[in-house]
Amino acid sequence: MRDKAWLSLIKQQRAIAIIRAPSLRMGMQMVKTAIAGGMTLIEISWNSDCAAELVTHLRSSFPDCVIGVGTILTVKDLKNAIAAGAQFAFTPHINFDLIAIAKRHEIPIIPGALTPTEIMTAWDAKASCVKVFPIQAVGNANYLEALRAPLGHIPMIPTGGVTIENASSMIQAGAIAVGIGGNLFPKQVVESENWTLIEQQIKTLMHSLQSVNNSSET
Repeated sequence: MRDKAWLSLIKQQRAIAIIRAPSLRMGMQMVKTAIAGGMTLIEISWNSDCAAELVTHLRSSFPDCVIGVGTILTVKDLKNAIAAGAQFAFTPHINFDLIAIAKRHEIPIIPGALTPTEIMTAWDAKASCVKVFPIQAVGNANYLEALRAPLGHIPMIPTGGVTIENASSMIQAGAIAVGIGGNLFPKQVVESENWTLIEQQIKTLMHSLQSVNNSSET
């Protein structure tokens, strides 16, 4: 997937479900619930149980979704993820080798950065867009809005503290999309397997983001 198509897709969807699965079975159920709630962009954290197997299975089971990976730390991680079928990759850091490999395979690559210097460094290295992480530690939407003043040409995806309650404010502050995981999949709720509650939370999130999209089009 080329960057232009990727940016168009995430701007339409606005949210990426971050799945950190304690087991393969649980990972499948978490993804099914995210899809039932209206999400089609799925990120499997590479430190999930059986992450490669999960990505491969999801690619064949849900062809209408876009399945990627996160927490990619090394060249080996990225190559294994691409071999498993990953369609995009998030990293918590800037690594020029990872960006170059992803570009050769036409896989959108979204490195993590926090300061203006880091964000510009990632963008100048031809990142597909930049993950602003961890957004919670630096002021959430207020920080993002401040960044956008000089760096508005760079598509940013905040993660690390995005919630159902603040996700729409991130979009209003200029984020092209948000990455959200822990707030949608609280540990206790997942352990109790209350998938109905999680699905409803996801529907609430997607409704709020769609409302932002609709208001920006009017």
